[in-house]
Amino acid sequence: MKDLNIVFAGFGGQGVLFAGKVTAYAGLLSGKELSWLPSYGPEMRGGTANCSVCVSDAPIGSPLVTAPNVLVAMNLPSLDKFIDAVEPGGVVLIDSTLIDKKVERDDVTVYYLPATALSEEKGLRGLANMILIGKLFAAVCCGEGERAFCSWETLDRALQKCVPARKAEMLAYNRQAIQLGATL
Repeated sequence: MKDLNIVFAGFGGQGVLFAGKVTAYAGLLSGKELSWLPSYGPEMRGGTANCSVCVSDAPIGSPLVTAPNVLVAMNLPSLDKFIDAVEPGGVVLIDSTLIDKKVERDDVTVYYLPATALSEEKGLRGLANMILIGKLFAAVCCGEGERAFCSWETLDRALQKCVPARKAEMLAYNRQAIQLGATL
């Protein structure tokens, strides 16, 4: 497997840290080396938030991702901040409901998903992050690709680990959002 260095970025409250945590757990359950490094402003909800996730077959030297090969951007400031750092050949997933800007680079693969609008439309309010996770795993992390590291069953087990018991009723909605994202 080729190393996977992901930056999830958006506003606090969009679930970027949770999305990173689910991805990291999927790596852990797949027996990979991994790191998950959250970063957020003191205001949390509404402030900037991002996290770095590294998944590898080899030990990870630094948990900080400065040159991601995958960027998941949930707002325009995050896209502007990280797009130039994505390595050539990388993948960029954009919530096109909140970001109307097009990526000008032609050396990365870009997916525009109206994740926030779809989450509202489908009764999955607040789960735009999981729609993006579904697309991320369909496009990059599951299957036979060079950066693939887990199965859909492993992703589901990771989701079960990350959804707290007090929010157990949200597990089915998270699964539905992931499945929706995987089909886009």
